[in-house]
Amino acid sequence: MNNKPRRSSRVTIKDIARVSGVSYSTVSRVLNNKDHVKPEKREQVMAAVNRLQYVVNPQARSLAGGRSNVIGLLVPELGNGYIGEVIRGIDDALTASGYDLMLYTTHRHAAKEATYLRTLVRGLTDGLLLLVPTDPLAYLETLRQEQFPYVVIDHQGFDDFSPTVIGKNYQAALDATTYLIELGHRRIGFIMGQRHLNSAIDRFKGYRDALQAHGIPADPELVVDGEFLQGVSYVAADQLLSLPNRPTAIFASNDLCAFGAMDAARNHGLSIPNDVSILGFDDIPQAASVRPALTTVRQPLMEMGRIATRMLLDYIENPQQERERIFLDTELVIRDSCAPLHGDRV
Repeated sequence: MNNKPRRSSRVTIKDIARVSGVSYSTVSRVLNNKDHVKPEKREQVMAAVNRLQYVVNPQARSLAGGRSNVIGLLVPELGNGYIGEVIRGIDDALTASGYDLMLYTTHRHAAKEATYLRTLVRGLTDGLLLLVPTDPLAYLETLRQEQFPYVVIDHQGFDDFSPTVIGKNYQAALDATTYLIELGHRRIGFIMGQRHLNSAIDRFKGYRDALQAHGIPADPELVVDGEFLQGVSYVAADQLLSLPNRPTAIFASNDLCAFGAMDAARNHGLSIPNDVSILGFDDIPQAASVRPALTTVRQPLMEMGRIATRMLLDYIENPQQERERIFLDTELVIRDSCAPLHGDRV
């Protein structure tokens, strides 16, 4: 006779009830984390679950009226430290929550984003985290009307109702540009992020307003598109550094843009920071390890992920809770990639 536990894919709630000696409804309450179950019966059920290697089917549990205990996360990509730091914060907040994470990567395709979202809200998840969504206006009004919990991370300005966690982009860019001006720089190039994103717009406004506050005329040829991508920013910085009167400093909209600018500067035979200062944004882990170490604006990326996750879990538990918009402080981290302007470059 074979006494091995049955394979988890064949085990049902009825099997758990039979082995644990409790009713089907008691097993259901335990698996759905419901109250009003005696501790000893809860232990019996969990012992049977472990013995039979039972694995919950989140979609089936959701269709049966329970929760999936899964939250969905939509991200544009996975290939940079910015995304990784935010996910670390999300994972940290989920550790003690009893929730799992389901991750979808959109690769910045609006059609994929909408398709994945429709999949995630149909029983697979109890709520959604949207990290820098590409086309939020296509679906967030529907989520709000259906009262499906979600939180947007690092993007806002597209509506007046979505709960959001974001850094103070405008003030950070204003302070960073002011720092370069105080070092003596007057021709400061700016590598723009994705122009439809509020974070990119606010960073550009901060840059522009800092110039204006110091009486420095805005020069359109010093503003180029980098799309928050290193390769695109290499081309953008090459354009800046090929100008007859090239900039003495470059403010990049994120650290990946700054890395592209550093590569372009080296290709031009320029020394960083002696010939050109370069300043980034985000302070991803690689920023401290490049050479020279990158001066950058530190966003609390892990904290963004933590706070957004806690907000989402609160909304799942209390759908009527008032939606919040939280703006987090940033910090200018001064390292080695910026220096005072040499007298011959004024």
